[in-house]
Amino acid sequence: MNASKLLVVVITLQSLILVNGIGGDRSILPEAKAQIPDAGAQRLQVIDQLKEINGKMDRLMDVLASGDLQVRVAKDDEKK
Repeated sequence: MNASKLLVVVITLQSLILVNGIGGDRSILPEAKAQIPDAGAQRLQVIDQLKEINGKMDRLMDVLASGDLQVRVAKDDEKK
């Protein structure tokens, strides 16, 4: 009697495993989706940023060359 109950439980569990393997999701963890980096697009972004930095440097050089730069020194706070 005890062996037949154990056999029924084992067959039931194996059936559940088989049904889950055929019809259900095969993995418990979500599937990893690798993304291939687009090196060309990354380089274009870097080039655009370098052009922007060059434009800012040109404006800074124009201000320095014109002599219109004024520098003010703020007073230091009292030593604490």
